[in-house]
Amino acid sequence: MRRRILSAASLLASAVLYNDWLLQLFVPTGLAQADSYVSEAFAADQPYRTLFAGVELACAALITAAGVLGMTSSHRAGTALRTGWTAVTAIGLFSIADVLLPMRCAPSRESGCPPDNVWHTTTSALVHLALFASMALFTWAGRSRAGGWELVGRWGPWLLPVSMAAAVSSVGPYFGHSGGQGIAQRIHLVTVGCWFALLAVELVRAKDGPAGTSTLTESLPETRTLT
Repeated sequence: MRRRILSAASLLASAVLYNDWLLQLFVPTGLAQADSYVSEAFAADQPYRTLFAGVELACAALITAAGVLGMTSSHRAGTALRTGWTAVTAIGLFSIADVLLPMRCAPSRESGCPPDNVWHTTTSALVHLALFASMALFTWAGRSRAGGWELVGRWGPWLLPVSMAAAVSSVGPYFGHSGGQGIAQRIHLVTVGCWFALLAVELVRAKDGPAGTSTLTESLPETRTLT
């Protein structure tokens, strides 16, 4: 139970920190919310890089912790659920790499700054891959098993396509079509925050026992006593 609550608390905190773009409403970064990527705030040459990189790293650490806690306490759970927690852990680890391999500059405000950095782009792609994998796996588990994780099974099929559509809509600058990518990315980040919060609520609602095992355990053969 303790691991489940700690995982839920980490996910709730991550849901808030993952939307650290809200800090730009109070910190004079000079970046336009509508046309800038959130990662531009911690680009190598930006004045508030330390602040935003620190928030991003804290968020990544919490996501990693939530995933590890989920993995270590769901050894009796179904395969989809266990793999889902592995994907959550991967989100955190790839996010750490994403911060450690930042953009060199802010393309939305610096002429001549390339919109891509091969390493940062790669780590960002891996974060998205792990994220969408977690959404698909938990949603499949919630909809395919009777009893438990009903909220994920109900809302996952809506969050996943909306989040993917927003993420895809934010890649315009990579194909020479800049403008509006910031809005699309921030919509995506809000959906991710909702996803983490949804997982946290499901963990809190779960019955006593290892995380997820009370509702999504593998089917075991029924034993009978011969008399």
